[in-house]
Amino acid sequence: EDHLLGRTVPMHEHIHPALIFDEDFMNSLVGDREYLHATPELSTQEFRTAEFIEDRLHQLGLDTTRVGSTGIVGVLRNADGPVVAYRADTDGLPVEERTGLPFASRAKGTIDGAEVPIMHACGHDVHMAVALGAARRLTETVDYWRGTVVFVFQPAEEIAAGAKEMVEAGLWDVAPRPEIVLGMHVMPYEAGAVFLPVGAAMTMADSWRITVFGKGAHGSQPEESIDPIVIASAMVLRLQTIVSREISPRDTAVVTVGTFHAGLKENIIPEKAEFSVNVRTLSSEVRTRVLAAIRRIIAAEAAAAGASEPRIEVISELPECFNRPNEARRTIGDMRAALGIEHVHECPPHMASEDFGYLASAIGVPSLYWFLGGAPLAALDDPEPVPVNHSPRFAPLSRPTLETGVKAALAAMLARLS
Repeated sequence: EDHLLGRTVPMHEHIHPALIFDEDFMNSLVGDREYLHATPELSTQEFRTAEFIEDRLHQLGLDTTRVGSTGIVGVLRNADGPVVAYRADTDGLPVEERTGLPFASRAKGTIDGAEVPIMHACGHDVHMAVALGAARRLTETVDYWRGTVVFVFQPAEEIAAGAKEMVEAGLWDVAPRPEIVLGMHVMPYEAGAVFLPVGAAMTMADSWRITVFGKGAHGSQPEESIDPIVIASAMVLRLQTIVSREISPRDTAVVTVGTFHAGLKENIIPEKAEFSVNVRTLSSEVRTRVLAAIRRIIAAEAAAAGASEPRIEVISELPECFNRPNEARRTIGDMRAALGIEHVHECPPHMASEDFGYLASAIGVPSLYWFLGGAPLAALDDPEPVPVNHSPRFAPLSRPTLETGVKAALAAMLARLS
């Protein structure tokens, strides 16, 4: 009986032994999650977390390698066969936890010399526990599968740096190259359910910093100035027309100006203004068109005002996160066989972004990414909004979320292992 999902499996239905969990396994799984939740670390500072993961993997007999300072690769070899990679991210966020959980984080960290609270407000504690649980069940059922599984515990996802840094540090030189890279993210959806997009899974993201150069003057003598605030303001307004007037309604794009800084005093026209823009797109073609439009508008508004050419700096770029339709539909079927049809759903892409795609694109293999529900049904029916990722109250349920997460991960892995 799958007691957490509330269904009985007929005796004649084939269930892979790795998908059968006992109480000892579930208690260990929950214990790992609660420890990781209580001890988060900031991006690039995940040293204790890395040691914990290494210790757990060594207990299971996996070979481990540090890739960079805090990235961990654990390799589970079981005779000749296919190679599959599974990624879990490990960093926390500078958020003060307000969940009221008995294992709530009280951890502190440092950013730019300032002490800040830390919380696994995006669910990376769940991601790590799921990966460790999947590794344990695979080591306990080696007679029932063949191949190699590469577990990638990636730091610094929250600053869009970890995946690229691991690749550049030689990830796929020290670990066997996989035929596919798998990953998932816990979300405030129904606990016990999995949601898998066919096609684009998440958006690509581009963040730029734009500096507009003008000519400073006294506020009472605007004729002596080239006002960068007015120029930058015109740019901000004009940028909002890209999605509404240059992109087809059948396509998807978001252009957000998130910061704007200029001047120090109300009666001084400053010499420069600075703002940042964030772009989300689902296709490379739309991405190219939107970014080109931003450059054109920025240059044209500056030229119209007689200002010099603005400076554009790239803050970050997040890659494509795309599920090949044949791989996605196959995996939906595999997960439904493991979890039940009613617990696995095809879904539209999520408008957030991830650096996960670098791990696969760096070696030209497909990737597959899905979403794991973690919210109780009562919360979903409540008129109050469900706490979302990055909220100080984000608190996925432990047992149903972890059990479903491990089973979904194993279903995707085992279907590709001989």
